Amino acid sequence: MQDEQPAQQDSAPDASTPSPEEEAAAADALAALREEIAVLVEDARTYAEAEAAFQKTRAAIAGKTAGRALVFVVLALVLLNIALIALAVGAVIALAPLVSVWGAIAIVVGALLLGVVLLVLGAKRDGALLAALFAGGNKS
Repeated sequence: MQDEQPAQQDSAPDASTPSPEEEAAAADALAALREEIAVLVEDARTYAEAEAAFQKTRAAIAGKTAGRALVFVVLALVLLNIALIALAVGAVIALAPLVSVWGAIAIVVGALLLGVVLLVLGAKRDGALLAALFAGGNKS
């Protein structure tokens, strides 16, 4: 009986030693995994480069557009200022026959100053609201 046991141990395959086919399959799987990772890294690099180029182009377009918009706003404000001056001069000319030139000037300037006071009070009210909003969050 003692002779049979060593014979059985020799004939039984060892579970810890892979067969040559298993080793080849594992090597092929590892090589395929390495190739897939290399492709994934290359795709990620390509995506990052494309995204950087897109953001650079978008920033350049935004900068040009913002510059043009700023020029348009400045020109619009200049034209608005000229229009308000023309309105004030026209109001003085229209009122001059009714209340004299100095009276017309006083009425037009007084109306403009009243408008300035109302705008400043509105700005002050909004500034106080903003100050209250930001001051309320800093309680220590």
